[in-house]
Amino acid sequence: MNAPLAAPQLAASSARQGPWTVEAVQALLDLPLPDLLYRAQTLHREHHDPTRVQLSALLSIKTGGCPEDCAYCPQSVRFDTGVEDQQLMPLDAVIEAATAARAAGASRFCMGAAWRGPKQKDLEPVIEMVKAVKALGLETCATLGLLKDGQAEQLADAGLDYYNHNLDTSPEFYGDIIHTRDYRDRLDTLERVRGAGLNVCCGGIVGMGEDVRDRAGLIAQLANLDPYPESVPINSLVQVEGTPLHGQEPVGIIDFVRMIAAARITMPKAFVRLSAGRAAMTDEGQALCFVAGANSIFYGEKLLTTGNPDVDRDRRLLETLGMGTL
Repeated sequence: MNAPLAAPQLAASSARQGPWTVEAVQALLDLPLPDLLYRAQTLHREHHDPTRVQLSALLSIKTGGCPEDCAYCPQSVRFDTGVEDQQLMPLDAVIEAATAARAAGASRFCMGAAWRGPKQKDLEPVIEMVKAVKALGLETCATLGLLKDGQAEQLADAGLDYYNHNLDTSPEFYGDIIHTRDYRDRLDTLERVRGAGLNVCCGGIVGMGEDVRDRAGLIAQLANLDPYPESVPINSLVQVEGTPLHGQEPVGIIDFVRMIAAARITMPKAFVRLSAGRAAMTDEGQALCFVAGANSIFYGEKLLTTGNPDVDRDRRLLETLGMGTL
């Protein structure tokens, strides 16, 4: 464990810019928690209002039947998880869900489809969904898997604001989790997204059996993207029976908070999203995440296929903390 840094040293170190080495990020994760939180909160206040949280809603517009073998995912066709395959939702149902999300306070609406990547015939109805959601005054986000040349440009022309494509974990641990696409595939899609002028939403998952160095490796990969993502979801594994990762030792809340803080320090201007796994967290645990620099949450009763704290609970929590929304 590193020796505590004096306050002046902490303040000076807040100005550090990348590139971030894995060793440097691991040194952050190893800091005494008060020092780590001080450093994260200092940077958070330089770039954000620490009393405001951005709310995003997430809708699965096409569920199940994915050919990939991501070991955490209940939507893979390779695992028996009880998730029923559903075809692409009709446009009017998506508009109805987006309208309800806006009424509940969400400012960004994310649409996810369980594909390896969209074919052109798949992309065309999604483009109409993006246009319709954008017309409601919401920020738009989509996660559709790997993109081919030209597809990111089509989404950008439709008004898409963000494209989500997570790195999931470190390059070294990735092969233990996924075998049907490699790390380079993911980086190529992120390059296509960035080349089309879209904002990047990219993060990862903790609690999949990785070690601290793998967690540091994930943060370093994200922070060294040029530029780093505008939105960084940090997920705690939601274990689903039937997936290979069911039965993993859950990640502790303090270790999760450390990841939030490391993301904030290395990507100070990003929205750091407290994402999957919130349903299992106490209010106190979530509050600590906000102190560590989280300033975005998925809002609503369901993520793609797994549970999420309901709207009333989130409203009560933010009210108790004296926090508001963006």
